[in-house]
Amino acid sequence: MIRAKFAVRLGAGLSVILLFLARASAQSTISGQVKDTSGAVMAGVAVEASSEALIERARSVVSNGEGRYAIVDVRPGSYTVTFTLMGFNTVKQQVEVPANVTVPVDATMQVGSIGQTVEVAGLVATVDVDNVSHPEVLTRSDVDSVPTARNLQSLGSYIPAVHLNIPDVGGSQQIQQTYIATHGNPPEHNV
Repeated sequence: MIRAKFAVRLGAGLSVILLFLARASAQSTISGQVKDTSGAVMAGVAVEASSEALIERARSVVSNGEGRYAIVDVRPGSYTVTFTLMGFNTVKQQVEVPANVTVPVDATMQVGSIGQTVEVAGLVATVDVDNVSHPEVLTRSDVDSVPTARNLQSLGSYIPAVHLNIPDVGGSQQIQQTYIATHGNPPEHNV
């Protein structure tokens, strides 16, 4: 009687072990290739297979340089395969995975909306209250385009707060000696 009970328990235990071994060996693969709408292969696409059949509920891989991917050792069941890449629409496909097979799931990604964030920062202009100098630079083209006597005093008269002692209209005082008065200082105090 004890031997019979032992044989029944041993048989039941072996059948459970064989059932798990058979189920463990019944692993499948989901694989395929990802392309865009022009037919070019796409690398770096995140591919996720999710199912209640998986212990971890989801497995993820990334497509390689040829756009190929493979999610291995998946149990038989119903799966949702999701393809995502920034700038492209997400693609989802439902597939049934039987035991001991490779299920091909290819995807074609379409360009989606691209979100852009523009950050604008306003800067307040700083005023230097200690230094009142205001340097001006006139280029050669500036000097050539302005009707002046082409001397330093005449060019200086175009700077704000600089005046000549004799007005030089269109270079009329070219041969006359003119003096500069700046910010109300007499000509003899300007260098």
